[in-house]
Amino acid sequence: MPTVACDKEELWKRLGREYSAEEFDRLLFEFGLELDEDTTEEVEALKKKGLPAERPQLKIEVPANRYDLLCIEGISRALRVFLELDKPPVYKLVYPKGGEDALLTTTIEPETKQIRPYFACAVLRNVKFTERSYESFIDLQDKLHQNICRRRQFVAIGTHDLDTIQAPFRYRARPPKDIKFVPLGKSQEYTAEELMTVYESEKHLARYLPIIRDSPVYPIIYDKNDVVLSMPPIINSEHSKITLNTRNIFIDVTATDETKLNIVVNIISTMFSEYCEEPYSIEPCKVIYPDGTTRITPDLKYRTTSAHASYVNSCTGLQLDAPQVAKLLERMTLSASVSPNDADEVIVQVPPTRPDILHECDLMEDAAIAYGFNKLPDAFPTTSTVAQPLAISKLSDIVRLEWGLAGWVEALPLILCSHEENFEWLNRKDDGKAAVRIANPKTLEFQVVRTSLLQGLLKTIRENRSHPLPIRVFESADVVFKDPALERQARNVRHAAAVWCNKTAGFEVVHGLLDRIMLMLEVPRIASDDAKAPTGYYIKERDDPTFFPGRAATIYYRPPKGSSGLAVFKRTLKAALNNPDDLEVGVLGILHPSVLEKFEISYPCSAVEFTLEPFKKELQTVWT
Repeated sequence: MPTVACDKEELWKRLGREYSAEEFDRLLFEFGLELDEDTTEEVEALKKKGLPAERPQLKIEVPANRYDLLCIEGISRALRVFLELDKPPVYKLVYPKGGEDALLTTTIEPETKQIRPYFACAVLRNVKFTERSYESFIDLQDKLHQNICRRRQFVAIGTHDLDTIQAPFRYRARPPKDIKFVPLGKSQEYTAEELMTVYESEKHLARYLPIIRDSPVYPIIYDKNDVVLSMPPIINSEHSKITLNTRNIFIDVTATDETKLNIVVNIISTMFSEYCEEPYSIEPCKVIYPDGTTRITPDLKYRTTSAHASYVNSCTGLQLDAPQVAKLLERMTLSASVSPNDADEVIVQVPPTRPDILHECDLMEDAAIAYGFNKLPDAFPTTSTVAQPLAISKLSDIVRLEWGLAGWVEALPLILCSHEENFEWLNRKDDGKAAVRIANPKTLEFQVVRTSLLQGLLKTIRENRSHPLPIRVFESADVVFKDPALERQARNVRHAAAVWCNKTAGFEVVHGLLDRIMLMLEVPRIASDDAKAPTGYYIKERDDPTFFPGRAATIYYRPPKGSSGLAVFKRTLKAALNNPDDLEVGVLGILHPSVLEKFEISYPCSAVEFTLEPFKKELQTVWT
């Protein structure tokens, strides 16, 4: 969760009193926050030694979806409302004297669709900054960039001294060689191409360069006189930088995600609108899209939703009426009133600072926080149930216990892996019908959901190859396959797998491990041509590119279906026609040298992998 550092003295001043560490910790806990650190003792220790020290800080952990609490302004505002010292503030748009026609405009050019198509802006008029509030303003931008903006990949914020630039503005996308300006903190002009090289050595900006570096065009914002405001998401210009003396602020927000764009422009403008001459007032701007449509930003409309006292009571065990629920929600910066048409319904006005309110359950949670989680009544559940492990989980535990007692070590690799590890590295082909792909993988390591346990075990051996031989590891867990027949389009299958790594291949070792678990599952070993056996397992040689030629076998299982003469005759006939009912449940063999080479393992390995699904016992009907 994000951690916000607040100046202790400033926070006490905003809250109207001082708190002891224990009192403030309790207050934050009641509000759903956590005090991570109080630096008072460290600061005092430094002062005693005669060393320079900053003012004491309170470091507060806030929920990741509460963007309105990412600065001291938001935290103090929310706590004052929670303590019923203030009413929830009302944020409003204030148009200039000329009305909508006098609004500052920004025109978006069609080329921006190639790189960052969404744009919003706002103006804060007659702002009065102190040194601490100015630092808080900059810090909030950074917190938003690291949080909802995902390191500027989805959204980027720019702030400018409006008195140094002239509207109307233009949001364009141009080839990097055609962009030239003096970036923030520099004294000479650079082209965008040159900036990519200059900022490679500056760690705080180098991380953002890949966002646009390979694009044929870079986003750029100009004013009326072709003065550059910023090149999002990399850097603002030196010309329009804000200072302590800035009085009018122009905020630009560019994005690849329109929902996040709206959240960010609302948060950054509302949080610091308290420093305007008229508190909580924001001057909107007009954005003109390439198709000629216009939009007024930011959109500070309050969203209307509802909660029901009966629902809140059913979730919390309380006996509250609608007016009491409304009063509790008022303490969480929400405007609430009882519905005139339904005595059980509470009409809630969600402010633009609370995008975390998505459902009635969020309102119920806020009401419970305002009431106090520690005050909620303890009650036994109204229904009683008897728990029982799933049949497949019980079976899996048997496998884990037996293989563990045999001296093997259980591994717990990740269920996600790269496409290469799941297919190419195991010499397998992807037909597109088996593996579930991740739509937007964050890294190349997590592209698909595994369809085998072998790659995870081989990676475990690779990372532990310095350990003494033999290395013997196993895993009993789920793999996932596509299944169009199911509503969710995929199904989990419980597999068990083991890999032996030593100076010799050890095929007989994994064969013995298979025999051991089949013995414990009371599955007899039978001959492949024994049609009279009612149940059992057997192995047959197979060709598999994952394994060494001539050193691989398929594991077959014959489910029990009866031992009558007719059943035996049917099995014999199907076997003669090469169409037996026996199930192919797994494979074992010596891994191919090319597979081991890709996983950087220099010793021979043998492996066994099979599904546990056919062996599970059905649960008693009374429990299902």
